[in-house]
Amino acid sequence: MNALDQKIKAADPVISVAPMLNWTDTHYRNLARLISKRVQLWSEMVTTGALLHGDPARHLDFKAAEHPLVLQLGGSDTKDMAICARIAEQWGYDEVNINVGCPSDRVQKGRFGACLMAEPQTVADCVKAMRDAVSIPVTVKCRIGIDRDDAYEPLRDFVGIVSDGGCERFVVHARKAWLDGLSPAQNRDVPPLRYEFVHQLKSELPDLHIAINGGITTWELAAEHLPALDGVMVGRAAYQGPWMLSSVDRLFFGAETDPDRWEVIEQWREYVQKNLSQGVSLMYMTRHMLGMFNGMPGARSFRRHLSENAYKKGAGIDVLDTALKSIRRE
Repeated sequence: MNALDQKIKAADPVISVAPMLNWTDTHYRNLARLISKRVQLWSEMVTTGALLHGDPARHLDFKAAEHPLVLQLGGSDTKDMAICARIAEQWGYDEVNINVGCPSDRVQKGRFGACLMAEPQTVADCVKAMRDAVSIPVTVKCRIGIDRDDAYEPLRDFVGIVSDGGCERFVVHARKAWLDGLSPAQNRDVPPLRYEFVHQLKSELPDLHIAINGGITTWELAAEHLPALDGVMVGRAAYQGPWMLSSVDRLFFGAETDPDRWEVIEQWREYVQKNLSQGVSLMYMTRHMLGMFNGMPGARSFRRHLSENAYKKGAGIDVLDTALKSIRRE
């Protein structure tokens, strides 16, 4: 056992894949679950309005294999949040999370996301209403701050007030959010990472479960935060290169070996074929596996074939099979 194995296994943390709009849908989550049985998966953010006035099944349906699974909600009306939390529990989700991190203009106009960091009592009220409505955990994902305030104290005050409302688990993106002047994409990279804020938060509030998010692209980087913190959330790295998740069960949960890539591919192929027979378009599934063979001979040809053919009308399993022939088996 190497030093990294020892350090990670001593931590026993929650390892999760971040909610990412248009990315972490049910098809991605099923692929991720074939790779890791234990990583915690999250839905895309769903607004309360979409659930209360739209088609809940479209936003909430998932396969049983996706557990453990978290539903992230966007909203700030306590009554609506409580109703939607109850729907999430009835649908079978393991946890419901409040989005207090998204900085987009559209989200701000809806009065949820990162702008709620300026309204900690509103978030606390939502937590209390939701906890009163459900038995599953109600959690919060937030930033370290917003706009031009670079101090640590507002984060500590926010978490303190929200925890008084009953929230015991926080995922903290270690960048502040600029609500004006930066795009959502820029907000993921431009504000500097302040990991020390998250560590200080845990040291001052040791009874809370604190996980960290932002800029963590390898398990070596994750190990730098463990076991001082309770969890690590990875984002784009786990989407753009999903095979990254193949070592999670061994490093964090005691599995003896990593899964075999080609056994996973065969299981995924069966998943794709089943969904094709139910009318799902090939591109909605294969777009999530474009980075499955990153770094391997033939990976570029694999990506190109899927990108150029999976979207075509009537595209079937033969498109995936042809793409797979580009890859030299290990």
